Amino acid sequence: MRLGPYELGSPLFLSPLAGYTNLPFRLTLREIGGLGWATTDLVNARSLLERNPTALKLTETAPGDQPLAIQLFGSVPEEMRDAAIECERMGVQSVDINMGCPVKKVVKIGGGSAMMTELAKTAALVRGMVDAVKIPVTAKMRLGWDDDNLTAPDLARVLEDVGVAAVFVHGRTRAQGFSGRVNLAGIRAVVQAVRRIPVIGNGDVTTPEAARHMLAETGCAGVSVGRGAFYDPWIFRRTDAFLRTGTLPPEPAFADRIAVMRRHFGRYLEFYGQERGARLFRKVAPWYTRTFGPAKPFKQRIITIASRADFEAALTEYLAWRAQFCDEAGQLLPRFAPAPLTSSFLEEGEPGPAIKVPKGPVEVW
Repeated sequence: MRLGPYELGSPLFLSPLAGYTNLPFRLTLREIGGLGWATTDLVNARSLLERNPTALKLTETAPGDQPLAIQLFGSVPEEMRDAAIECERMGVQSVDINMGCPVKKVVKIGGGSAMMTELAKTAALVRGMVDAVKIPVTAKMRLGWDDDNLTAPDLARVLEDVGVAAVFVHGRTRAQGFSGRVNLAGIRAVVQAVRRIPVIGNGDVTTPEAARHMLAETGCAGVSVGRGAFYDPWIFRRTDAFLRTGTLPPEPAFADRIAVMRRHFGRYLEFYGQERGARLFRKVAPWYTRTFGPAKPFKQRIITIASRADFEAALTEYLAWRAQFCDEAGQLLPRFAPAPLTSSFLEEGEPGPAIKVPKGPVEVW
């Protein structure tokens, strides 16, 4: 897997997820292993140029957080060009353009999915960015605005012509939001539309099997995972091993999941400060519980934490309560095990539990 001049360790990417794919999460995933490339939360180009503190926080990185792309959104060509130059100056490996975000506050300014509706205008904007920087410029898109306007293949071809290094395609339309099924045939059409650049598929990849299925069915060069990484931070390591060997690695032990959640929480405190970090982690910790089995008291308690001490107390109480559902060796009894996740496009039948869409800074539709 290559992206521009970079040869990646794996064909697996972390999708931007507003409010979640911050530096603490990226470092946690990279520590576990298997992740080939990561992208920041989406950043408003104008805010970055204005040195807005929130925008600057979104772009913060650290040793070990590479390769990294900053994802920009906006619709003013000069601002997007100058923001790309600023990203290059900051030392990141790539700039990604958000053409897929469906939320109103992004679309109403002509960014996100709105960029898929005016191909000539979008091409001119992207060309200005490509010509202004030496690092690769990529684009993240959906299949189109709605089922009657599946413009992704045409847009991908146009973007290749103006010099983008890769395109990421979420297999849904803007009208779908995050509902319905991922359209693998739609992703395959984008793969077939371009000549040289890699296409990376995205959407409802929550298991290693789903990643391999997407690769096989679409011919895409890589797979980008968003919400699936919150349910299972091991998805990159396990998928990378599965793709290399054909053997599915075992699930991580419960103790390992707790240890990673604790490190993730510690990074939140380091990055945001204790009070704000604890408050923000209230919306992150419940994702881990998807694989814990019975966890209702913990989910209720964790959304009240305000410090490291609160976190540790909540965890201690939960571990004592959870013991009643385990055998003498501390293993969860089979009847209390969580249902396995499946993806909407797998052939094995109906999808498993719905993949919740997390609320973030751009949740207003």
